Amino acid sequence: MRRNLLSIIILALLVVNIVLTAIMMVSVSGASRKTAALVSDISTIIGLEIDGLPQSELSGVPSMADTAVFNISEELTIPLKNDEDGKSHYAVGNVSLSMNTKHEDYATYSETMTEKEGLIKDIVFSVMGDYTMDEARSNTDQIKSEILTRVQELFGSDFIYSVSFNFLYS
Repeated sequence: MRRNLLSIIILALLVVNIVLTAIMMVSVSGASRKTAALVSDISTIIGLEIDGLPQSELSGVPSMADTAVFNISEELTIPLKNDEDGKSHYAVGNVSLSMNTKHEDYATYSETMTEKEGLIKDIVFSVMGDYTMDEARSNTDQIKSEILTRVQELFGSDFIYSVSFNFLYS
């Protein structure tokens, strides 16, 4: 009799355990689905895919064999916007433009890049001049993007796909 009572208690505890496990799985799986949907939405918004970068973005960047670099011939000294301290600050450095040699506009514009160097310098001066020294140090990607956009507008083409610079700030 004692063994039967003990078996009934164990059976009851097993049933309670199964019921509580089922309740827990239902509640966790619902939250898990919501979390997965949220992560999927966020990754879609910022353009990420599970397998890495989308093929459209990978194909847009040419290989190093298809890249030509145009370096601004002289070192630039660019006056920056004054800080709160009222002192004048400068950025001194070099600028390079990366061009896609497979682009249809490359043959048209690559030969005249030295003639357009003054216009490119003017764009770099005007973009960099809008930033204080601290802003220029912390926003290099934004500055590069802005220079790239304006240079692409100047040429009316996207054969220039990247801007690189190396500035020292004083």
